[in-house]
Amino acid sequence: MKTEGRNAVLELLKTEKNIEKIMLEKNPQGSLNKIFAEARKANIRVQFVDRRVLDKESVTGKHQGVIAFASDYEYSNLDEIIASKSEKGGFIILCDGIEDVHNLGSIIRVAECAGANGVIIPSTNSASVTEAVIRISAGAANHMKVAKVNSINRAIDILKDNGYWLYALEADGTDIYKADLSGNVALVIGGEDSGVKRLTREKCDYTLSLPLKGKVNSLNASVALGIAAYEVLKTRL
Repeated sequence: MKTEGRNAVLELLKTEKNIEKIMLEKNPQGSLNKIFAEARKANIRVQFVDRRVLDKESVTGKHQGVIAFASDYEYSNLDEIIASKSEKGGFIILCDGIEDVHNLGSIIRVAECAGANGVIIPSTNSASVTEAVIRISAGAANHMKVAKVNSINRAIDILKDNGYWLYALEADGTDIYKADLSGNVALVIGGEDSGVKRLTREKCDYTLSLPLKGKVNSLNASVALGIAAYEVLKTRL
């Protein structure tokens, strides 16, 4: 799998993933020099190439002068994510029909920054963790546990059995600022067009909403999640 972009590659170098080689633009400047230094420390092969070679290798078209070649992305499983909860409780994010790679990348970035234990995505009708998602997440996908499951609803049942409260984020729920988000919390975020599916929403314990005071009646999925995730984080500080 290719990881592109300066921040994404720097984050990749902080992990224990197997990096086969890194392609760097000739005469590196700025943070590219830092990437080169970190790669040398880790005994990773660095190949200096013309920009047109990077352009040809790039999947995203936004390589910023560097592409790392690593093993394919390794998904976690739900049990691993559940087991990684902290003493103040677990925090998991479930994506119900997030098909846009930009949204998934942003959601993973929010999850990592807010201290979530993992992100769960369905194996069908969903974006997967690709080179583009890793770049959009600014490398956060290299640190965040992501599990693919056959059924989001089945995952909800398993989480409930493990003591989690499930909260769907939708427009017509209880004001999130009045909710108790301590303990084991799982937030469910739906796709931009469809939202959280009806059966999935019915399986959740509560539906939470963000108050909207402007003329636009909705927020981007990753933005809404970001606000909700930091409400969860507040209970853990």
